[in-house]
Amino acid sequence: NRKHAELAAKGFQSGEGGTGIVADIGNGNQPCVLLRADIDALPILEKSGLPFSSEFTGKSHACGHDGHAAMLLGAAALLKKRESQFNGTVRLIWQPAEEGGAGGLRMIEEGVLEKEPKPQAAFAFHQWPFLPIGEIGGRPGTQMAATDLFDIDISGIGGHAAMPHAVVDPIVAGAAIVSALQTIAARETSPLDSAVVSVTMFHAGAAYNVIPAGASIGGTIRSLTPAGLHRIRARVKEIVYTTAAAHRCNASISWSPDAYPPTSNDPHLFSWVQTVAADASITNSIDIIQPTMGGEDFAFFAQKIPSVFLALGSGDSQWPAPSDLDLPPGTTFDTTVTVHSPFFVLNELVLQRGVALHAHLALQYIHDNLNTTPLSRRNHNPAKEEF
Repeated sequence: NRKHAELAAKGFQSGEGGTGIVADIGNGNQPCVLLRADIDALPILEKSGLPFSSEFTGKSHACGHDGHAAMLLGAAALLKKRESQFNGTVRLIWQPAEEGGAGGLRMIEEGVLEKEPKPQAAFAFHQWPFLPIGEIGGRPGTQMAATDLFDIDISGIGGHAAMPHAVVDPIVAGAAIVSALQTIAARETSPLDSAVVSVTMFHAGAAYNVIPAGASIGGTIRSLTPAGLHRIRARVKEIVYTTAAAHRCNASISWSPDAYPPTSNDPHLFSWVQTVAADASITNSIDIIQPTMGGEDFAFFAQKIPSVFLALGSGDSQWPAPSDLDLPPGTTFDTTVTVHSPFFVLNELVLQRGVALHAHLALQYIHDNLNTTPLSRRNHNPAKEEF
């Protein structure tokens, strides 16, 4: 299509649908290192109060992926200026569909890791409102959860709301299912383990005096291990079918075509990052943080090649509004607000740190691995468990 042709003319390659972009900087030789940024938004109405809030009703960058894209673009500019000064290749990818669409897996299937020179390691960041601005966090091994999405359809017999005895009410069945699902984490999972079952959608009916014939429920399940996710998935099925049957309803479940595996940082590569990137943090260290139940499709890259995913602190409860914005003097924003909130605000001070860290990790990796066995390959044991 036209977008593919325009990108090809500029020396870029586009991914599925023309929205994923791949660019190589360097001499085309090994060592090759991959830098990744996600680019997608969310179906959330922005209420940040910023004068440049999303112009698309019900859609906004409430997870900071626009910031991630900007960081990588800035790093690309720095690396391009120094292209003649390093002997290796930096592969930059702007990846679509991280928010549930497995865009990372799609780009892998399209060959982003097989194109010569093949990347030997990968790095990615996420702005992190849960850490103070200037700090950097991560951990060796599992850092983010395995995730799956579910859709439940409940079928009953609709009728007049004044005659509930003459119908089979799918709303009552659905409410019972929602309540029962909460026991998976609250009563079936060890307090020393981690599990999440979140129902985020419940749709039924369109009139005050009509009991509908059907209802639909949607949500997500999460665990820090593939085995844990399998267990939760099995229990969701059992609870849905048996609870629906107890209320004389029928039910069906569909799952995401691409469940996300846990995001796991290669221990050896993470140790190297702790050494070479510590000065990028205001604490002079890469702080070890607790795993989060958030999911990340960068996990698919980490399954294939040694990878490290870092959290760049962006939290400030009173971030001063940039002076070039048309806002009253003294205006501040709370950038500690969680992601996926309509009130999320990206702390723009995190951008320059992300730009510098992307470029620094890429150049230092190439320097340290030139004419040697890549340090990221020495002890890498990607997860083999079928997902």
